[in-house]
Amino acid sequence: MPSWGLYPVIILATLATVIASQAVITGAFSLTRQAVQLGLLPRFQILRTSETQAGQIYIPRIRALLLTGVLFLVVLFRSSEGLAHAYGLAVSGTMFVDGLMAFIVIWRVWKWSVWTSALMMVPFMIIDMAFISANFLKVPEGGWVPLLIGGALVLIMLTWRKGARILTDKTQRMEMPVEELIEQLQKSCPHRVPGTAVFLTATPGSAPTALLHSLKHYKVLHENNVILSIVTEDVPRVSLQDRVEISEIGENFMRVILHFGFMETPNIPRALAIARKLGWTFDIMSTSFFLSRRTLKPDQRSGMPIWQDKLFIFLAQTADDASNYFQLPTDRVVEIGTQVTV
Repeated sequence: MPSWGLYPVIILATLATVIASQAVITGAFSLTRQAVQLGLLPRFQILRTSETQAGQIYIPRIRALLLTGVLFLVVLFRSSEGLAHAYGLAVSGTMFVDGLMAFIVIWRVWKWSVWTSALMMVPFMIIDMAFISANFLKVPEGGWVPLLIGGALVLIMLTWRKGARILTDKTQRMEMPVEELIEQLQKSCPHRVPGTAVFLTATPGSAPTALLHSLKHYKVLHENNVILSIVTEDVPRVSLQDRVEISEIGENFMRVILHFGFMETPNIPRALAIARKLGWTFDIMSTSFFLSRRTLKPDQRSGMPIWQDKLFIFLAQTADDASNYFQLPTDRVVEIGTQVTV
């Protein structure tokens, strides 16, 4: 670069860096929220920074991880030349994965034939594979960094999915069908207290653990009881008319299912306001939300190695509080603790 162009190029590079950094930050926040909604990661605290833009969010924990990653890369590579070895493999690998996903979308979503889909995308994937093969020569010189980061993310997601499935199976074995519980309560009804109790559960057909423990220890039942479940659909957003699903399952018992898209942050009070239009009348000041807070213990018979058990427990401990995540009023939440081995 000639001497007269040094400072203009520095200014241009700085502006490009700011733009690229903003894209990375925004993408990290958006993808993390979608991963949480799809059950690939534990809950994170998600803050909204705009009252009009639904996608304008801020995740403090991801911000801290990005800062740590940037400092790690600067200390590790010390120069842009060293960083280029990692960058080349990361970009070529991303392009190959994009081509693979595009093939799946064209084949499975657009319903094109597999041969037509392959004819459209395989030439691009062959070119990407050539770049990946060339960049694999740079793995010892820094190309191992994106492989390490990608492998760690895949391990975390697989561990969370498998652990959550094991935890759900064990919880369901401890619970009972809600219709069976209602029949038992009709035969010997406990003492009734005024108000509405909303019990959150991941399985709408089962009696929530919080409800069972409430009956076991307090031996009382509210006048009105709601079994509430949150369902994340495989679409970005769910229309308001499809948000709430209400059904009566017994005397003084209702089942409410709230549907959210994977790009939406669940807001239970706002969704319940829609339920009022469908005929469910309730007073938020006389409504209590019951949550089951589970303390996890490792179990060698869980189906996962003990180190993976401990990793899942660590991830569960770092998850955001359910009342904050679902934006429940803090003075109306009751948490009942249980111990579960995974």
